[in-house]
Amino acid sequence: MISIIASDMDGTLLNNEMTVSDFNADAIRQAQQQGVHFIVSTGRRYSEAQPLMAAQGITAPLITLNGAEVYDASGKMLDMVPITKTVSRAIFHTLISRGYYFEVVGNDGIYSNNKAKRIEQIAHLLTNLNPDTSFKIAVTLASARLELMDINYVDNYDELLNDPTKHVMKIITFSQEGPAKLKPLSDELLAKHSSLKITSSSRSNIEINNINAQKGIAVERYANMLNTPMTDVMAIGDNNNDVSMLKVAGISYAMGNGTNEVKQLASRVTDTNVNDGVGKAILEVLAQQ
Repeated sequence: MISIIASDMDGTLLNNEMTVSDFNADAIRQAQQQGVHFIVSTGRRYSEAQPLMAAQGITAPLITLNGAEVYDASGKMLDMVPITKTVSRAIFHTLISRGYYFEVVGNDGIYSNNKAKRIEQIAHLLTNLNPDTSFKIAVTLASARLELMDINYVDNYDELLNDPTKHVMKIITFSQEGPAKLKPLSDELLAKHSSLKITSSSRSNIEINNINAQKGIAVERYANMLNTPMTDVMAIGDNNNDVSMLKVAGISYAMGNGTNEVKQLASRVTDTNVNDGVGKAILEVLAQQ
């Protein structure tokens, strides 16, 4: 019997309008009413993820930044797993020397050292989600959206490392050339630093975390807190950064829009994120309880 459901957000729980559909929300509420614990497991920050759930009136624990932070349903932080500052400094040096644009997610917000590049990355995301949108229009939309986002601009990322109150939770590196360029970089970083876990949430990025900051590890810790065996845990995801939790869950669902790796790994496949795949998977499992 499923007692815990863990769901990714982007490409999974969220549709292409970046909202939780009424169908998905109703399915989550139905699960909660039946005593099933629902937990969000996302690469997003808490401040980006929680409002999306609150908009549907849903209260749930959140695993954020791929497992680097874990919050209970009231918003209290339960766990934090940063990248050490020594390793962070070395990663910064490698990325800068190779000419990569990257962003740093700290314990107090997102940091960027290039506003134009930040706009460009959001524009690429918008065109990927909505292919009918021209890149020029996407840049305009991205510029407007950027004003609503809590971004900290710095001249040098070393500012974070020199402040004892700040911690590096995740580093996101971008390239529109995709895996052809990012895979060798990932291999290089992993060869140098055994303390890292590198995943991705799209073809155009890699997400660098502490090796102990993984969705699967965080879901297991949460299940242990509830004295729930992993055979009673269900996980839903669509991309590389969901693999660790799909591997440990008793029932795993890949989204219809998921990567081939995720589909081959998961025990089941549901509909796409734009067709309420999460809600359909939840209702399917509830009907079998």
